[in-house]
Amino acid sequence: MNWLAAIDTGTYFDNVIFWQRIGPALWQTLGQVTFSCLIGVLLGLPIGLAVWATSPVGLRPQRLIHRIISLVVDLGRAIPFIVLMLLLIGFTRAVTGSIIGWQAGIPPLAVGCIPFYARLAENAFRGVAVGKVEAALMAGASRWRVAWGVATREAAPTLVAAGTVTYITLIGYSMITGTIGAGGLGDLIYNVGYTRNQGDIFVMVVVVVVVLVGLVQLLGDWVVRRLDHTR
Repeated sequence: MNWLAAIDTGTYFDNVIFWQRIGPALWQTLGQVTFSCLIGVLLGLPIGLAVWATSPVGLRPQRLIHRIISLVVDLGRAIPFIVLMLLLIGFTRAVTGSIIGWQAGIPPLAVGCIPFYARLAENAFRGVAVGKVEAALMAGASRWRVAWGVATREAAPTLVAAGTVTYITLIGYSMITGTIGAGGLGDLIYNVGYTRNQGDIFVMVVVVVVVLVGLVQLLGDWVVRRLDHTR
């Protein structure tokens, strides 16, 4: 790929193909990642809460249940994402009706997100002060109310920070799905920038991804500061 030629000819801001395709590609990536992250968080949060609650330091220690749930989470995280996409081809086709297009990237991204966020959520709950949990129990609150009303509220800043990490990780994974027909920035950088030897498009897409990640991190940090009453 002739990067210097792209620099010398000044095509970084004059490539019509880039400006025509960057908008739709960006929206496709944001759609994939946002929907996948929402599904992953909604399903991963209760799983992470269950792992913490049944642990030796949780609300209701259950060694066997804890080991089973924790093992399932670890297995889900251990599967390489490219393998997960291949394993879920049938499921993806059943859900979206196709394995091509930006919607087809959502099922594997969401499934991969669930165990990832579940483990981050468990770590967030482990950081909740034991005294606050014990005080709520002594006040007569049920374990269910303590779990969702006290532990989740106290862990909210860390849970949002975990969500930010998850979202950024999914941006990287979505670049992989894009190279095999799921559209988005991954499709633009690989099938146009790399395959067609257009180094300017390749570099500009990388810049867009870096800026996108930075903006997501800034937004996540701002929300964490708003939720963290200790600061």
